[in-house]
Amino acid sequence: MQKKTVVPIDNDEIGDNHITTSIDTPMRPDAFDLNDNEKIEIIAEHFKAIMETMGLDLTDDSLSGTPLRVAKMFIKERFKGLNKMNKPGISLFENAYGYNKMLIEKSIRVESTCEHHFLPIIGHAHVGYISSGKVIGLSKINRLVDYFSRRPQVQERLTNQILESLKEALETEDVIVVIEAKHHCVSSRGIEDPHSSTTTLGYSGAFEDTDTRNEFMRLITNS
Repeated sequence: MQKKTVVPIDNDEIGDNHITTSIDTPMRPDAFDLNDNEKIEIIAEHFKAIMETMGLDLTDDSLSGTPLRVAKMFIKERFKGLNKMNKPGISLFENAYGYNKMLIEKSIRVESTCEHHFLPIIGHAHVGYISSGKVIGLSKINRLVDYFSRRPQVQERLTNQILESLKEALETEDVIVVIEAKHHCVSSRGIEDPHSSTTTLGYSGAFEDTDTRNEFMRLITNS
């Protein structure tokens, strides 16, 4: 029998190559067995150990509260989008105005975290859709973008999650999402290039048409 060759995984290479495995954020089945306060307590202890391992003196007044602050920030702020209970409720309304052209919400803030290095991803999302007879409040689009941003992410997955969630919420395939962002895992480590940015694009329905898609791209680039 021929012996199978096992190629070791290079985790650094995987991170730099920005690999994503699924449209779903990878979560364990027991992800919510602990409540938020229990998670904060455990994370604080672990982060305290990290700081002590680096040689920091946690008896110093400036550092003593850092583990708890970081733990609260992780659970309550930067990664609150992991909890489905925090997903914004979206109500549909009749398109009373009969507006059946493209609606665009552009320059929506994106503040996420690279899941490979836990460094910030900062940028903007531009979203467009064509009503199928229903509309949603404009702020709900922003809230949905923020919800999926508030978790460890790769930009490709983030784009697809926003796209698919909007298609479901709006009951239409005619949706397009563009994200332009800077990755601190590129600007602050590795190649340390502060000038580059990443653009991702997801679309379906009417936006499969090149002319419709180009019209959207022209509108989001014009001030």
